[in-house]
Amino acid sequence: MNRRSTLLSLAVAGALGATLVGASTLGSAIGAQRSAASSQRAEARSADAAGGHWVDTWVSMPQLTEPGNMPPAPFTQDNLVFDNTTVRQTVHVSVGGQNMRLRFSNAFGGAALPITAVSVALPADGKPGVSAIQPGTQRKVTFDGRTSVSIPVGAQMVTDPLGFDLRAGSDITVTVYLAHGQASTSITSHPGSRTTTYMQTGDHLTDADLPGAPHVDHWYFLSGVEVWSKRTTSAAVMLGDSLTDGRGSTTNGNDRWPDQLLDRLRSRPETAGVAVVNQAAGGNRLLNDGLGPSGLARLDRDVLAQSGVDWLLVFEGVNDIGTADATEAAQKQVTADVIAAYSQIITRAHAQGIRVYGATLTPFGGNTGYDDPDGYREASREAVNTWIRTSGRFDSVIDFDRAVRDPQNPRQISATLDVGDHLHLNPQGYGVLAAAVPTWLFKQQPAPLDLGLR
Repeated sequence: MNRRSTLLSLAVAGALGATLVGASTLGSAIGAQRSAASSQRAEARSADAAGGHWVDTWVSMPQLTEPGNMPPAPFTQDNLVFDNTTVRQTVHVSVGGQNMRLRFSNAFGGAALPITAVSVALPADGKPGVSAIQPGTQRKVTFDGRTSVSIPVGAQMVTDPLGFDLRAGSDITVTVYLAHGQASTSITSHPGSRTTTYMQTGDHLTDADLPGAPHVDHWYFLSGVEVWSKRTTSAAVMLGDSLTDGRGSTTNGNDRWPDQLLDRLRSRPETAGVAVVNQAAGGNRLLNDGLGPSGLARLDRDVLAQSGVDWLLVFEGVNDIGTADATEAAQKQVTADVIAAYSQIITRAHAQGIRVYGATLTPFGGNTGYDDPDGYREASREAVNTWIRTSGRFDSVIDFDRAVRDPQNPRQISATLDVGDHLHLNPQGYGVLAAAVPTWLFKQQPAPLDLGLR
């Protein structure tokens, strides 16, 4: 059951159907030729619109780009980034559909973001992190019927719906051309993409490949992909830090624990319609800004304002503990504050009819930065985990701590799962986290009557 009323859903869906038909008419007016078969498919999609809604299928948490993650020269100049530049990046989607739209963010830009043109395509051989696209799959994207858009400082823009057969669990290529660049070195990106992005001077929007183009492992400006899907399709947001963002996972491997959870959900018919969307960033904290806004500060933007969200899984707090002073008083304070933050997140998400699941914090024993000799931070971690397990505030609990800790030394991650820093996991370890999440948590069911009243 969807949280919103049936009447409102039908009204919105009817409006979308009109938009799709209108978009088809506009396309004809500007010379776009469609075959009879594709017209019939468009009409069928429009007729089906009354039973659907927009759902996130991929997201990235917008961040202010640090100096070390800025595009390489010559793409970063004095107060100018990506002047006369084509940027090509790939993303891994959760659920599929026949209509999609993109979101671009200028949340942290120091100036307006003028995007000249955008296209989507399937990557060569369906692979992530490649610069080539499959011939014949590229489609141009519009914003209110226009090919270009200027995104104001702090804002985002959503593209028009685009007919595009998007397969669940696949990768797509998004290519952006900026004729004049962004007139600031404060720009919006997601540094921890673990996916390769290519950039080349000039307009190469329609090029089949960008051979020899400079590349980095960051995403720029693109913050979301949505699909129009049936009502039984919903999104589950993973709110977290570098452990969820995938530090220690394989570049272009899509083997973070949310990716591996998605594979599990897609393998079961009853959960195949669940989109797993990753709103995490390395170094993120619940209480204070650092690498990106705090979990509390970004909850509205990254969870409550997202499309089609029914579930939220919170796996965050270790950086709050690890960066607080290693004294008894400081750690008692951060323990209380982290618990209060969880309660706030639960209260605010429940008000929107979203179920909230809590994951226990994994060990960091032996980590140079976080493990203190007197064990004050470990005591905080254990206290927070006890509250997560026993308070009853979360709608359900996932015990990541128990899943990956060393049975002989519970203060540490099992050696076979440790990437080497005693804090982050390797792909096998992320697989263990994914396996610890019960799939039944994401079955469609009516919201409990007390949701929001706890």
